[in-house]
Amino acid sequence: MDLKSKIRVVPDFPKPGISFKDITTLLKDREAYVYTIDSLVAFCKDKGAELIVGPEARGFVLGAPVAYALKVGFVPVRKPGKLPAETVRYEYGLEYGSDVLEMHKDAIQPGQKVVVVDDLLATGGTALAAVKLVEKLGGIVTGVAFVIELSYLNGRKALEGYDVYSVITYDD
Repeated sequence: MDLKSKIRVVPDFPKPGISFKDITTLLKDREAYVYTIDSLVAFCKDKGAELIVGPEARGFVLGAPVAYALKVGFVPVRKPGKLPAETVRYEYGLEYGSDVLEMHKDAIQPGQKVVVVDDLLATGGTALAAVKLVEKLGGIVTGVAFVIELSYLNGRKALEGYDVYSVITYDD
């Protein structure tokens, strides 16, 4: 299936020079959405996932149906102050400044096999933060899966040593 044709490309969003890849057009297309989720499920199953972790917000939209299909749990990763119980946090650098992600402290059991699922691999910062949170709690990251990878931003370099899968790749 030509999934790139299901992605809306918005030039100069959110700022000039950025070519935004909008997955909402893929999500509303029944066949494309099912194909995408099935592709992610196949990767996660192959990685022996016992739990799926998804960063907010699009990681929820993609990770939850993957977890459901695999009959495993789903763990949300959120921005600070959004989770009600005790959390662990990971601060990571951005091009200008830093950001923080959190996960419930009791979300991962030591030795549990986890796959991180998100919409986009750009520079890899968000995905790496999710990976580090899983590892901080003793989980084993067996894979990191994305719908879209912008290979020209070299996000795989940030995730070196992890098994990375992308359904769609943009080379430029």
